[in-house]
Amino acid sequence: MARYDFASDNTAPAAPEAIDALIKANSGFTPGYGADAISRRAADLIRETLDADAEVRFVASGTAANSIALATLVQPFEAVLAHEHAHIATDETGAPTFFGHGLGISRLPGASGRIDPASLTAPLAARDQAHWQSPAALSITNATEYGAVYAAAHIQALTAPVKAKGYSVHLDGARLANAAASGFDLKGIKDLGVDILVFGGTKAGMTPTEAIVLFDKALARRFDARLKQSGQLPSKGRFYAAPFIGMLEDAAILRHAAHANAMAKRLAAAQPFKVTHPVEANAVFVDMDDERLARLHATGWFVYRFIDGSVRLMCSWATTPEAVDELAAVLRSLA
Repeated sequence: MARYDFASDNTAPAAPEAIDALIKANSGFTPGYGADAISRRAADLIRETLDADAEVRFVASGTAANSIALATLVQPFEAVLAHEHAHIATDETGAPTFFGHGLGISRLPGASGRIDPASLTAPLAARDQAHWQSPAALSITNATEYGAVYAAAHIQALTAPVKAKGYSVHLDGARLANAAASGFDLKGIKDLGVDILVFGGTKAGMTPTEAIVLFDKALARRFDARLKQSGQLPSKGRFYAAPFIGMLEDAAILRHAAHANAMAKRLAAAQPFKVTHPVEANAVFVDMDDERLARLHATGWFVYRFIDGSVRLMCSWATTPEAVDELAAVLRSLA
């Protein structure tokens, strides 16, 4: 039987705090469409966590959250600047373009998924013209697709010239908890020029749920209508909101993220293969040829080859030291 322990942080079960909060929410009758007390409590906890007066909505997936956020910030004839390997550019089947009715994505380089600030110079300086999609927003991912974590100063270096042009900023925080556990200050996001944040729940150990955080509250006008049209205004919204209560009330989300990060460091330390990206969150990327990857799969462990050709090993809140050591032993036997 194949083992998916390290295939993705999506393959893990939901954390007990998230499940307990869902069970507690499953009682009595409430208003629908996010107008219930549970959704209000979850939104308050997110505002408290971020130390920000923001509008908060809950949706089913990161793809929906990112796509709706970008469609809110960018006109169909405009473009989003993003890292060339960002999830919105490589793994969402054109959903941002679909939800945004044709918006474009301009891809930028940078090591380990972090955008090189110098790469912004040309697109921001280019004159507007009718024959291409001029940029109107920047999308940043923290932690990145390669498990690297942006420091606040790096984000500021990216957002400052973008905001100076009057453009908007989207932060994809699918693994925001892992970035926070690595030292990224969640309370500082509001000061970095971010207009919309996607606060990840699913990869952090919740059932399918993501929070869209509108730091620019003016964007909330008719936002629920946008969600409804996109199929992301659930009638039983409390069940999307409740897991955030369980994970935020006593900071379980950060404890679990810290554990996942620690397991990644343990796996990296025991790694016989070359580690190809910094291990700053819950991912380890290694240089492994096809023959050894096939042999690893034959032992029952399933992992993915990633965009840059390296093999990705993901840890989660549920990763155990024993599983790390077991996989490491198999990897040593292959090496």
